[in-house]
Amino acid sequence: MPRVAFRQVLGMIGLAAIVATPGAWIVPVAAQDAPPVRVRGTIDRVDGAVYVVKTRDGTELKITAAENPQIAGIIKASLADIKKNSFVGVTAMPQADGSLSALEVHIFPEAMRGTGEGHYPWDLQPKSTMTNANVEDVVSAVDGNTLTLKYKDGDKKILVPPTTPIVTYVPGDTNDLKPGAKVFIVAAKQPDGTLQGRAWRVGRDGLTPPM
Repeated sequence: MPRVAFRQVLGMIGLAAIVATPGAWIVPVAAQDAPPVRVRGTIDRVDGAVYVVKTRDGTELKITAAENPQIAGIIKASLADIKKNSFVGVTAMPQADGSLSALEVHIFPEAMRGTGEGHYPWDLQPKSTMTNANVEDVVSAVDGNTLTLKYKDGDKKILVPPTTPIVTYVPGDTNDLKPGAKVFIVAAKQPDGTLQGRAWRVGRDGLTPPM
């Protein structure tokens, strides 16, 4: 695994503990704090300690990094990398027949097993859902693989069409936070109205984090 150091491995293990409430990859916040803000976009420039991120709708946001930000790189994976007992996160859309069809699949490294476990609403698209769970079974078909996912409160079957983006995680650091990097950030709104990035997911080699 590239650029791995002992402290980075510890950081990856720490990623498994940053989810305390529904909504994958969310840093725990006190009950009185505002809900986390999810930012999707590209780092346009860096101004001292401030990262100027241009969101997908063209808005510019100024974001600082938390004191100990959780940073991970996102790299491409494939259907062949999804095995029985893999722990995955799947964003999906409900279909007319009540089934679920995947929009994206995240394969978590073992250190992140248990991250955000469960099934809940997600905000990638209207009505989209997130299911973070263990792969109980993989059934192949012409129109894609169907994953049976088991989480602590239930299970879901989700079709993964052949064109579905599939990614996995590698350790990252602040060197990844540079102009041109495509990012997904979980941020907290500060009392002065600014945003502080707690969890950063950075696409490697031009990849856009599909979350």
